[in-house]
Amino acid sequence: MGKALVFLLTVIGGVVVVSWVADLLFGALFYLIVGALVAGGALWLYGRAKREIAPGTRTQRRIEAAARTYRMRNR
Repeated sequence: MGKALVFLLTVIGGVVVVSWVADLLFGALFYLIVGALVAGGALWLYGRAKREIAPGTRTQRRIEAAARTYRMRNR
């Protein structure tokens, strides 16, 4: 009976330790995935904004026209 109790407590302790380690690993993995998604989204937004104000686009022409108007007013 004593060996069975020790074996049962060892198995329960092992399950607790393994679940704790798995929780730490999967928690870190979750944060790594979220971080990668945030970084990827930031790069995507940066690329879109950069493309939006590229030479020849409507936005860039508006910026240049506003700059010309500002320079003409402040002569």
